[in-house]
Amino acid sequence: MTDLPTGIEPQAAPTASLLARLRRAGGTAFGAVLGALLRLVDRPMRLLQQLVGERRMAYVFLLPNLVFFSLFVFVPLAIDLVFSFTGGESLFPSQRPYVGTDQYAYLFDCGSFFDPASCRVDHFWRGVANTLRFTIFQLVSMVTFSLVTALVLNMPIRGRGFFRAVYFFPVLLSPVVVALVWKWILQRDGLLNAGLTMIGGQKILFFVDPGWAMFWSVFVSVWAHMGFYTLILLAGLQAIPADLYEAAQMDATPRWRVLWRITLPLLWPNLIVVIVLALIRGVQTFDEVFVLTGGGPGTATLMIVQYIYETAFASQVQNFGLAAAASIVLGVVLFLLTLAQLSRTRSAS
Repeated sequence: MTDLPTGIEPQAAPTASLLARLRRAGGTAFGAVLGALLRLVDRPMRLLQQLVGERRMAYVFLLPNLVFFSLFVFVPLAIDLVFSFTGGESLFPSQRPYVGTDQYAYLFDCGSFFDPASCRVDHFWRGVANTLRFTIFQLVSMVTFSLVTALVLNMPIRGRGFFRAVYFFPVLLSPVVVALVWKWILQRDGLLNAGLTMIGGQKILFFVDPGWAMFWSVFVSVWAHMGFYTLILLAGLQAIPADLYEAAQMDATPRWRVLWRITLPLLWPNLIVVIVLALIRGVQTFDEVFVLTGGGPGTATLMIVQYIYETAFASQVQNFGLAAAASIVLGVVLFLLTLAQLSRTRSAS
C-alpha cells in the first residue's frame, strides 16, 4: 500500500487552485472595468477625430501639456517682464507706476563694469562677477570629471554596475540636503576639521576665507550633479560602434590617439549637451550655494539668482521691479549663450 501524505500537504492543491481562481476573477474584473472605461472614452475620441482630423489629433494630446507649460512658464515670464518696467513697493501690477526703462538704467549705471564698486547696484555686479567665476570653474571641472568618470565606467571593470549607481546617487538627493550635509562636514567644528585636529593640524575656517568658500561651492556643485552628466556621456560612449575600437586595436593604435581620433569626435554631440546644461545650471545656481555659504563671507559667493531673491523678497524694502529687471537680464544672457552653443554644434556637425 502507498502511504498517504501527512501534515498540510493535502491542502496544498486546493489552496493553489483557490488562489488561481481568485487571480482569474480579479483579472476578469479589472479587464471588465478597463474595457468599460475604454468604451466610455472611445465615442468622444472618435467624434473629436472626425471634427479636427486625424493629423491634428497630436495637438489634442499635446494641449494639456501646453496649457500647463504656458500657465507656469509663459504667464510668469510675462508678469516678470511687466514688473521690470514698473516701480513702487506694491505687489499688485495695477498699483505699480510705469517707469519705463529706469530699472534697467539703474542696473547698468556703472563707471566700469569690471569694478562693481563703481556701480550704483554694486551687489548685482558682484553677483555677476561671482557667477561668472563660479560657472567657469564649475563647467571645466564638471566636464572633465564627468568625462573621466564615464570613460572609466565604460571599461570592463569589476563591480561596474555598483560604481555607476554610486556615482549617480547624489543626483537623487535634494540640493538643500546636499548643502546641509557638506555644511556639517565643513563648519568650524565639523567632520573635516575634526579629522585635521586628530592628525595634529589646525582648524580651517572654510566659510570665513573667500577663496575656500568659492572652492567648496564649486566642489559641492560638481559632486552633487556629476553623476547626471556622467550618465549622458556614458550613453554616448556605449553608442560608439565597437568595430572602430577593434580596428584601432588591430592597427596597434595608441590609446591616446584612439581617444583623440575616435572617442572624442563621436562623443562631441553628448559633450555639447553636457556643456550647455552645465553652463545653464552654473549661471542659475542658487540653492546649494545659498544654504552652504549664504553668499558669504560678505559677498564672496553672492550669485545673481541670490541677489534677485534677496532684492525681491528678503530685503526690508522689497524692490520687485529691480529684481524683475535683473531676472530679465539673466534670462537674455542664458538665451544668447544657448543659441551660441547650438549654432556652434550645427557648424561642427
